Amino acid sequence: MRRVVGAVTFLLPLLCLFLLWPVVTTAFDVNPRVFPGVGMVWAALVESVRDGSLFAHIGASLGRVLVGTALGILVAVPLGIAMGVSSGISTFLTPLFRFFSVLAGIAWIPIATLWFGYGFGAITFVIFNAVFFIVTYNTLLGVSAIPMRLRHAAASLGAGRRAMLTEVLLPGALPNIVTGIRTGLGFAWRGLIAAEMIATNVGLGYMLFVARDFYRTEVIVLGMIVIGALWLLIDRLLLAPLERATIERWGLVTRS
Repeated sequence: MRRVVGAVTFLLPLLCLFLLWPVVTTAFDVNPRVFPGVGMVWAALVESVRDGSLFAHIGASLGRVLVGTALGILVAVPLGIAMGVSSGISTFLTPLFRFFSVLAGIAWIPIATLWFGYGFGAITFVIFNAVFFIVTYNTLLGVSAIPMRLRHAAASLGAGRRAMLTEVLLPGALPNIVTGIRTGLGFAWRGLIAAEMIATNVGLGYMLFVARDFYRTEVIVLGMIVIGALWLLIDRLLLAPLERATIERWGLVTRS
């Protein structure tokens, strides 16, 4: 019951927004080319589902996010652990991370298209950059937060490098890593939409871009709703439970 109440509370503002939508557009007689009514958006949804274009755009976008995020995590976690263990590596790389962290994401789109062309490679590279720096930094924070006495205790009990990594460092940093993944995916999702407007011919961002050229505001609004709804589903059904379970698993909080 508590989860149901929480879900209703979370969705209530969105429901109010959808209820106000037709009231405002009708009361102010808004031109559909400026902002469409609910009926037009619903018709666009039905049309895109029937011809399969919506599913093609969603599938392409989700696939790019999955690949780019996976690559970012695979590179970021080992590097973050290495920075957390070695002060020399951390000192050397920290200025570079501070410089490139502000460029992560959509700032890489122009040069990514020059390097990889228009398509999957350029967009995946943009997503990789959006995830990589955030996950690396959070991994570094997680490893740095592990008390030295815990590491020394594990070493005194005979833990080698592999055991220290798999049984002390990685588990201790995991809550921060999952938090970094959740945050990084948010930036990756925004970078994805921006990159798809420029560097591809399929995807939710491309769907918005093409609709603008033909003044199809109902398709633009539909795309915006789909993008927001997909992110809410990913965050609330996958990332938030994973983050909560990870924190509970490693003893930082107790399940209420």
